[in-house]
Amino acid sequence: MARLRNVIFDWSGTLVDDLPAVWRATNFTLTQAGRAAMSLDEFRAEFSLPFDAFYERVTPGVPLAQLEEWYKESFAAEQIAIEPLPHARAFFDFCGQRGLRRMLLSTIHPDHYRVQSSRIAFAFDREYVRVMDKRAKIGQILAENNCVPGETMFIGDMQHDIETAKAGGIVSCAVLTGYNALAQLRASQPDLIVEHLGELQMILERHAMELPPHITPTRLPVVTVGGLIFDDADRVLMVRTRKWSDRWGIPGGKIQWGESAEAALRRELLEETALEVADIRFVIAQDCVASPEFYREEHFVLLNYTCRCAGTPMVRLNDEAQQSQWLWPEAALALELNQPTRILLEAVLKDRR
Repeated sequence: MARLRNVIFDWSGTLVDDLPAVWRATNFTLTQAGRAAMSLDEFRAEFSLPFDAFYERVTPGVPLAQLEEWYKESFAAEQIAIEPLPHARAFFDFCGQRGLRRMLLSTIHPDHYRVQSSRIAFAFDREYVRVMDKRAKIGQILAENNCVPGETMFIGDMQHDIETAKAGGIVSCAVLTGYNALAQLRASQPDLIVEHLGELQMILERHAMELPPHITPTRLPVVTVGGLIFDDADRVLMVRTRKWSDRWGIPGGKIQWGESAEAALRRELLEETALEVADIRFVIAQDCVASPEFYREEHFVLLNYTCRCAGTPMVRLNDEAQQSQWLWPEAALALELNQPTRILLEAVLKDRR
C-alpha cells in the first residue's frame, strides 16, 4: 500500500455546490439558442465534459463563443449564491494538516473562478483552470509536480474526472455531491465512491493515509432505523438521496453504541428532517444485503417504524437528502422508490386494509 501525498481536486460539485447555478445558466443558454430547457434530472443525465462537446450535441450549429456569451450573462448573477459543499472545507484543511499537496484541476472559466474563489478561498498549491479536457492535461500536471501516480488521488464528481484519473494512472475517487448520479459514476469504475468528502476523510484516517488497492466495506452487518412519518392529514414524508441512486425513501440512520432503537429513530429523524415524532410503532425488520441501489456494498439490518408528526410539519433537510415531499401512501408507491421503502410501504398499506 502507498501513502497518499498528493490530492488533485475538481472544483464544481466536489468542493462547491454550483449545480443549481450551472443548471439555471445552462437553461438560459438553451432557451436563447431556441432549445427546450431541461429539468434538473435531465441536465444531470445529459451534461458531460468536455462541455464544448456537450453543447455541440444539444445545440448543434450554434457557435461556442455565442453560447458562452449567453451563459456568462446568466451565470454572473447565479454564481453569487454558490457556497462550499458540506465537509469540503474540513477535508481540505485535513489534507493540509497531514502535509498533502493540494491541487485544483477544473474546467471552470478563469473569470468565474476569480469571482467564486474571492469568497470561497481554498489555498491550493497549484491551480489549473479552464482545462477543457482534463484527460489530456493530467500527465503534464503529474510531471510538473513530480507526483508519483501511486501516491496521488484525483477527486471528482463526474465520469470525466474518473477517466482523467485513469489516464494518469492515479487513484480515482468519485463523490456523490455533484453532477453525475451513482449509476453514471459506477460505469466509470472508480477506485472508490464516497457519499461526501467527510466519508473520505474517515476512510483515510482509518487507513493511516495509506491507499489500499481496493477499499473493502465493513464485514459486519450495520443496524439502522428508519421512519415512515405521517402528518395529521395521513400523508407520508418521502426523501430523495444520492446514496440510494437518487431514489426516494424514508429518513433514518445507524444506531449508535448504547442507544436504544427508538432513541436512535428520534435522533435521526430530528437531524435529517428537523421533525419531532410521536406514536412510534415497529413494523418490520429487513435484511438488505449488497443492494445495487446503494452506493457501496453493505449489509444492512433495517428496523422500520411508522410514526406521526403532530401539527403543521416544517421539514428542514440536512445534507443527507436533496428533496422531500408529502404524499398519500398510495401515491408514494408511484415514485421511483428504493426497494426497502417499497416493501415497508406495501406492508403498511396491507396492514391498514
